[in-house]
Amino acid sequence: MQRIGYRSRKLISRAVLLAAVYNLLIFTVPAQGPFGTASEPQKPNSPAIEEISPAPAKVDVNPVARDEEITRRIQGVLETTNWFSGPQVRVEEGVVFLRGQAESEVLKKWAGDLARNTQDVVAVVNRIELIEPSAWDFRPAWSGLLKLWRDLIHSFPFAVFGLFTLALSVVVGILATKAARIFLHGRIRTKLLQNVIARGVGGLVILCGAYLILRVSGLTQLALTVVGGTGLIGLVIGIAFREITENFLASIFLSMQRPFETGDLVEISGETGYVQQLNMRTTILMNLNGNLVQIPNSSVYKSNLRNFTTTPNRREEFMVGIGYDDAINEAQEIARKVLAEHPAVLNDPEPSVLVDSLGSSTVNLRIFFWLNGHTHSWLKVRSSVIRLVKLAFQKHGISMPDEAREIVFPHGVHVTLVDEKAEDGGGALAKKRFPVETPAGNLDAVSTKAEAGLYSEAVVIKEQARQAQPLQEGENLLPVASGTSDSEK
Repeated sequence: MQRIGYRSRKLISRAVLLAAVYNLLIFTVPAQGPFGTASEPQKPNSPAIEEISPAPAKVDVNPVARDEEITRRIQGVLETTNWFSGPQVRVEEGVVFLRGQAESEVLKKWAGDLARNTQDVVAVVNRIELIEPSAWDFRPAWSGLLKLWRDLIHSFPFAVFGLFTLALSVVVGILATKAARIFLHGRIRTKLLQNVIARGVGGLVILCGAYLILRVSGLTQLALTVVGGTGLIGLVIGIAFREITENFLASIFLSMQRPFETGDLVEISGETGYVQQLNMRTTILMNLNGNLVQIPNSSVYKSNLRNFTTTPNRREEFMVGIGYDDAINEAQEIARKVLAEHPAVLNDPEPSVLVDSLGSSTVNLRIFFWLNGHTHSWLKVRSSVIRLVKLAFQKHGISMPDEAREIVFPHGVHVTLVDEKAEDGGGALAKKRFPVETPAGNLDAVSTKAEAGLYSEAVVIKEQARQAQPLQEGENLLPVASGTSDSEK
């Protein structure tokens, strides 16, 4: 009897296993009608709607949990969540069939995982359908707005902290800039270099404040990018604004080297004038015609520069021709005596009169003399010396002939004699007119009224500068000359 009972139980177990396999085949293989023709099959479930779990690695022959218990358990969990619309659970031989509606693919997958993890579940057929949202469903937009509002509320403390830190860093940066200027005032003479270093210190403080704000806000990568990208930004700006950068750097070098000061008479790029201002872009001159001339600092730094004020003494020269019949040494002594007696000509270095060349009809003498460019105008002194040398040559009978020109007349020259009476009465030939003679006392004057004194034009230029349009205050990188009055500043 024991042998028969054992065989019966074994047959029953095999029958149950075959029944389970048969039920699985019903949902996967359509039934065949007689004579091999397909009968009207049941409508299969689409894989896009139905989710079938993989076959289990091990199936218990004698499950502990019955199908009714599995159904009640899964059905109760789905209804408790309230995530599904009309959930239905059916279990046959450990195979769970899920039906109903869900709002998202995540919930559908969650229900399938729940059934799959339930005790003694062999397989899961997930037929839960997804609810298509309406085109007029504003719940996602409302949810997005609510999320944005919550993020704004959460970020409000960071915004307040950022504004406070930024304002504090700006104040500290300004104070650091002023402190750096005070510290560098007695250590660095260049005003522009002082401003660059002081502003660099203030900018570094503000940059540290910006880095702290980004770091606290959780934007560490952005903070590192800002700090590391400042050098790259500076390089890009330098390449894009090459000329502006050249002028800026040239202004730094000029303010450090100081080849001229305010009020110096200089010649730059063919322009001669008195320096009025050196700013971060240009050097401003008041030329001898009373016009303001702006020269880019890069051109000033790269071109030849002549400063006539650096040394007060200046040498001038001119050339005069005497006849071949005149004694050269006598003419030299006459010219030297005129130079020695002139009040604006310096005796140290002493003037000189040298023979320059032998012309076609004259012996050319070149006269050199020195004057003080701070107190006298080289144009006026040169005019005065030329006038006095010519007068002295005339008094001593030194001729100053014009250059000879040879003119050839191949057909001869027709000559007509004119009666002197006709010339006197009828005026056939215009008489040569002579200008009104200057009084004898003014012929040898050092300075005539036409020369308007021998003083330097610097006084006139300064007066013109006061009447010119005022320059930008605080832009001059050069110190004001000690002799300049307050009105000129």
